Amino acid sequence: MGWKQQASDYLSFTRKDRIAIIALLLVILGIFFLPRVISRKTGEKPAKADTAWIAAMKRIEQKDQQEDRSYKKYDDNSQAYQYDRPENNYSKRPKGEFFYFDPNTLPPAEWKRLGLRDKTIATIQNYLTKGGKFRKPEDLQRIYGLFPDEYERIAPFIKIESAGESNKYKKFVVKDPATYQPPKTFTGRYTIVDINTTDTTALIALPGIGNKLAARIINFRDKLGGFISINQVGETFGLPDSTFQKIKQYLKLSSTGIRKININTATIDELKAHPYIKYSLANPIIAYRNEHGWFLKVEDIKKVMTVTEELYNKIWPYLTIE
Repeated sequence: MGWKQQASDYLSFTRKDRIAIIALLLVILGIFFLPRVISRKTGEKPAKADTAWIAAMKRIEQKDQQEDRSYKKYDDNSQAYQYDRPENNYSKRPKGEFFYFDPNTLPPAEWKRLGLRDKTIATIQNYLTKGGKFRKPEDLQRIYGLFPDEYERIAPFIKIESAGESNKYKKFVVKDPATYQPPKTFTGRYTIVDINTTDTTALIALPGIGNKLAARIINFRDKLGGFISINQVGETFGLPDSTFQKIKQYLKLSSTGIRKININTATIDELKAHPYIKYSLANPIIAYRNEHGWFLKVEDIKKVMTVTEELYNKIWPYLTIE
């Protein structure tokens, strides 16, 4: 058998084979063209790529760049500054100028010129009206509402003139004796208060004393057992010495009824509650009493090693052995 005969036998198909081949080709063509025909009939469009996240990232970058601009460059020609914040920030800082000034004598309009806000200016004026005074530039930092960056900006221009300097350059003028009038005398505006019997209401009426300071003075007095000296008021926690010096002239001490602690019977809690004794001294007192017995006189407390002469002078008026 020749090769032609073999090829003819191999490539010859029966009727069933030809039907199967045609059916298979139709299935393949149907699989290829059917999705396109269906998409045209339903009108569906291919999905587009989601680019919304790109726009969101751009907005975030713009916001970060805006917040990073905290201050604009200083303009040497106009000597003006501008504090720059985003527009949606809770506050905007006004423009201001730099010049040397004394905070004790500067009028509100000049504070405004420096760039301070109206509320801060009102707080400063209220402080000065009540008798407050700035003795050094750092005192301005105590003003409520004055931001640290505002103080740092104006601090180099603060020039507080002392009383000696203000009189240094005044000229002496010889007055006509006929026209000379003696200086006027003024009575005090504040009522004198007894520090051992007063309440918070009377203390609040004094210059520079508010609700908190008045309550602290009364609390300190109660823990001590009463004041034995007006100077003890100045030891009140949180009371500035400048404020104490202002109110000192309106304080008196007429009542000397002091509540004393019996060092022979007092517990450690009673002793450490006293501001001058506290735990550091209360514990050694109890230990000494347990070892050597009762104290025969108040002065014997100096035998406790932690009691110095200075400390004894502070606490002995509040101690008793009876």
